[in-house]
Amino acid sequence: MADTPKTIDALFEAFGSIKHFAELVGCGYEAARQMKRRGSIPVQYWPAVVVACEMTDVSAVDYGALARMTLGEEHPANMAAA
Repeated sequence: MADTPKTIDALFEAFGSIKHFAELVGCGYEAARQMKRRGSIPVQYWPAVVVACEMTDVSAVDYGALARMTLGEEHPANMAAA
């Protein structure tokens, strides 16, 4: 099993391509590309992202992990969890 991604960019890398991510999550390529560019996945896609991670080799991604990725490593909430 692959390492747990810590950032949105690492999450996209774990899927191998923006196209693969978009197909599994059920959004368009351009929407997925913008998510990667912004470093943020809109909350309405989180359930599909969690399921897509469970279906693939992307490990331990749940709502909490997506929140930590969205906040970023320097956010006080993430620094306290470290």
